[in-house]
Amino acid sequence: TDRKKLHTAPVRQVFRLRPFHVLVATGGGYAGYRKYKDYKLEQLEERGIEVPVRLASEWEVALYKSVPTRLLSRAWGRLNQVELPTWLRKPVYSLYIWTFGVNMKEAAVEDLHHYRNLSEFFRRKLKPQARPVCCVHSVISPSDGKILNFGQVKNCEVEQVKGVTYSLESFLGPRISTEEMHFSQAPPGNSFQQQLVTKEGNELYHCVIYLAPGDYHCFHSPTDWTVSHRRHFPGSLMSVNPGVARWIKELFCHNERVVLTGDWKHGFFSLTAVGATNVGSIRIYFDQDLHTNSPSYSKGSYNDFSFISNNNKEGIPMRKGEHLGEFNLGSTIVLIFEAPKDFKFNLKAGQKIRFGEALGSL
Repeated sequence: TDRKKLHTAPVRQVFRLRPFHVLVATGGGYAGYRKYKDYKLEQLEERGIEVPVRLASEWEVALYKSVPTRLLSRAWGRLNQVELPTWLRKPVYSLYIWTFGVNMKEAAVEDLHHYRNLSEFFRRKLKPQARPVCCVHSVISPSDGKILNFGQVKNCEVEQVKGVTYSLESFLGPRISTEEMHFSQAPPGNSFQQQLVTKEGNELYHCVIYLAPGDYHCFHSPTDWTVSHRRHFPGSLMSVNPGVARWIKELFCHNERVVLTGDWKHGFFSLTAVGATNVGSIRIYFDQDLHTNSPSYSKGSYNDFSFISNNNKEGIPMRKGEHLGEFNLGSTIVLIFEAPKDFKFNLKAGQKIRFGEALGSL
C-alpha cells in the first residue's frame, strides 16, 4: 500500500516534434539551400554571365524569417567575446584570414596574439596611412565593401540591386518634423521623395555598399554634414549578401537598421547602417543610448532620438572621414542624399571600394 505509482508516457509523446522545432529545422535547411544557390550565382557573375532576377514569394520570405536569426546573432556575439587562449588565437584567426581574404598588413596591430577574442579581431583598426581620404570629391565611401547599386531615386523607389527595389518611405520611415530638421516646408500633396528635397533643382541620390565578412568593419562619415536625428528600426536579421538582396524584395526594409539623418551643404543627407545575420550589433560612437538586437521588439515599430536640444541647436557635426560607427561582422551601408542635378558618381556596379575613395562629386 505504500508503493508509489510510476506514470510513464507513451514513446510517441516523448519524442513528439513540436511545431516550433519543425519550423526552425525547415527554415534552417532552406536558409542553407539559399546560401548554396547564392554561391552558385556569385560564380556565374564572376564569369560575366547575367543572372535573371527571381523574387522570393511571400511563403519563402516567411520561411526564411522563421529561422531565429536574432537569437543566433546574440549567441554569436557572446561567442565572439569569449577570450581565446593565447596558443589558440593564431590558428583561429589565420583560418578566418585565409577564408575571407583579410589583409592583415593594413591592420594597426598585425600580431594575431594581440586580439583576445573574435570581436576584437573583427573590429581591428587600420594603420593611419592605409586609407587616405580623398580631398577632391565631395562624397567618399564610408567603408570598405562592394558597390551593389547607385544612382538617382525615382518614383519613391530605391534599387537595392539591379532590378530589385524597395520603398523609400518604408526604408526611412515617416518624414521627421521640420522643427527637428532643417527641411523646407513642402506642400502636403507632394510625394515623400519630393518632401525630402529642400532646394529647387536638386535630385535625390542613393548608393548601396555591401561589407563582406573579410572587410574592415568600421564606417566613417562620407562627407561634411550634421546629424540631427536617429531612427532605429528593430527587425529581422536576414543575410544581406548580393544573392539574397537579388532574391528578397525590400530586404533592407525587413532587416534591423539605424537611420541617421541630417543635412549637408546641398540639403538632405542620410546614412543607414543595415543589420544582417550575425550582425545584430550596430554601434554609433556618439550615440550611447542606441541598443540593437534586443531580445524582444514590436513588429513594425521604430524609435526616434533627436540630437537637437536646448544645449545643442545644430546637432552632431561630422567631418569627412571621421569615425562614425562599426558593425560586429559585416553588413550594408545605404546613403540617400540630396544634390544638384550635375552630381556624378565615379562608380560602376559590382566594383570593390575602400573607405576614403571617391563616390562622386559635382
